[in-house]
Amino acid sequence: MNRKKKGTVFKFRSISEMHLAFGLPKPLHPLLSLTHFDHNNPFNPDKVVLYDVLDFYKIAFVEQQGGRLRYGRNYYDFEEGSMMFLAPNQLVGTAEYHVETYSYILLIHPDFFLGYPLAKKIKQYGYFSYSVSEALHLSDKEKETILAVFRIIEDELNSRIDELSQEVVIAQLELLLSYANRFYKRQFLTRKAVNNDLLQKTEAILDDYFNTQQSLHQGIPSVHFLSGELNISADYLSDLLRSLIGKNAQQFIHFKLIEKAKERLSTTSFTISEIAYELGFEHPQSFSKLFKAKTKISPLEFRKSFG
Repeated sequence: MNRKKKGTVFKFRSISEMHLAFGLPKPLHPLLSLTHFDHNNPFNPDKVVLYDVLDFYKIAFVEQQGGRLRYGRNYYDFEEGSMMFLAPNQLVGTAEYHVETYSYILLIHPDFFLGYPLAKKIKQYGYFSYSVSEALHLSDKEKETILAVFRIIEDELNSRIDELSQEVVIAQLELLLSYANRFYKRQFLTRKAVNNDLLQKTEAILDDYFNTQQSLHQGIPSVHFLSGELNISADYLSDLLRSLIGKNAQQFIHFKLIEKAKERLSTTSFTISEIAYELGFEHPQSFSKLFKAKTKISPLEFRKSFG
């Protein structure tokens, strides 16, 4: 069967099914597997599919060298020390590794978490919804930290599995996800030049949206509209803005909307209703409610304060 047939999407419902398709040994646990690709276990590019959808979580860590991952119509490079996090039911394309690429691939079925707080907590980590172009890039010290966690999980799976094995692995998974959360926050702060440029673009898009009265015809801009214009995922945008200015994407949209409302209230004679419709509200009452929630005074009171 030609696994790279154009347009073909393979749905993997179990970890065992994916291991079989990739020519890997049967997983030691039906709901969890950790595969270490290195010189003793090289990645076989002939086994990969053009696109796949998984019923489970996938965490990839490139230990050495790098490669490319197909996402949509584009390819994204991922280098040594990078990590990617994929949630169930995400469509992802072929990974292209160099022969000398070493990596860890961790597959976790949601049922593995049943009965543990991590079942709910894992859904709070926004980076599982980031696109592959927003991979986590680790420093050398961070890389060693992540490697240490992977090795503990690897040792536990290769040891005799007993009644405490799941608790030990769950604890290591929680640690891994917490470290990833910390390292992403560091990445937001250390890539200031790129991120500040992204912030300026975000402001420019919103300013243009309100100044050209797109809001009058298309309504209040959504987070997905904004992230689409920036070509990044909505969760990544929110987390980035929160790290830079203390506001998520929705809060920033409201901030820019209120700033525009203040401008219109103080420099024009338009009625409150006219300004509300101009800003994209279907009902003036909704505008007044949001304005008061953000400024502690009503639009009319704000206008009166200007004499």
